[in-house]
Amino acid sequence: MSHAENKLKWCLDKAKKEIEQGRNHRGLIKKKPDMEEARNHIAKAEHDLAAISYMEKGGFSDWSMGAAFYSMYHCFLAISEKFGYESRNQECTIALVRFLKECGEIDFDEKFIKALEVYSSEKKEENNVTEKREFYAYGTTTAVKNKEEIKRGIELCKECIAQTKRVIFE
Repeated sequence: MSHAENKLKWCLDKAKKEIEQGRNHRGLIKKKPDMEEARNHIAKAEHDLAAISYMEKGGFSDWSMGAAFYSMYHCFLAISEKFGYESRNQECTIALVRFLKECGEIDFDEKFIKALEVYSSEKKEENNVTEKREFYAYGTTTAVKNKEEIKRGIELCKECIAQTKRVIFE
């Protein structure tokens, strides 16, 4: 069993247990596929993509990194909806997309998964938008000094949205 498959099982079990306890789940549940919600997540991803440049121009470039993260994350949620999953946990959503890729259910570039996965301090990814979001959201830096970071984030989001649309609609 792969790491993604183990994580997926853990996420499904976690949600089931929380629901049985009468709580809102913070995991993953299997449900009927919902193409309308998938479309809504793509629209939100595009909205967040537009926000990256808007915030940069307005002097809030530190917030651009959060918008890049959420643009890509909504792509992952769109894929989740197409395959009949509701996620309320970022790690579970990422594990689901990795699992679907490993099983050959989706043709999705590895770089998008790596951009959202959380890594140990020894293993860093250059385009990891999760690390950038956390640095700017939780740190005290109020501007992205290297404008190339923002440009790379925009391009990564555009590519992720395009691939997500192929997964959802083709």
